[in-house]
Amino acid sequence: MAKEGIKLIANNKKARFDYFIEDTYEAGVVLHGTEVKSLRMGKCSIKESFMRIENGEVYIYNMHISPYEKGNIFNKDPLRVKKLLLHKFEINKIVGQIQQKGYTLVPLTIYLKDSLVKMEIGVARGKKLYDKRQDIAKKDQKREAEKDFKVKNL
Repeated sequence: MAKEGIKLIANNKKARFDYFIEDTYEAGVVLHGTEVKSLRMGKCSIKESFMRIENGEVYIYNMHISPYEKGNIFNKDPLRVKKLLLHKFEINKIVGQIQQKGYTLVPLTIYLKDSLVKMEIGVARGKKLYDKRQDIAKKDQKREAEKDFKVKNL
């Protein structure tokens, strides 16, 4: 997310650890009241959130947006269910993908793109325990290589 005009708000690292991300989509998020101000301050968590498709619409549950401290009566419930904005053909494609056994829809990142709140969502397949072990081993090897490189350059 180091592109011009994009500010990362929250990243779901656990989703990338627990799932193979097969396909990604960019969706808008329907927000009310002072939720955008809270997001601009980085007060959001998507770690425990999940998504459902209901009546041809995509909704995200358990996305926590902290109340804006100066918002008083305009603040909404922090765990309110939020609707995601996707084209109908994208929703139909997602429905076709997640109907396969073992696939689900997970939130990956939430960010500001040219002052609009966007969310990257992914169609994902769960990893087995041995897949997670392989990922950990690869990260350890990469970390050791970087450590050796730093030591040699000193």
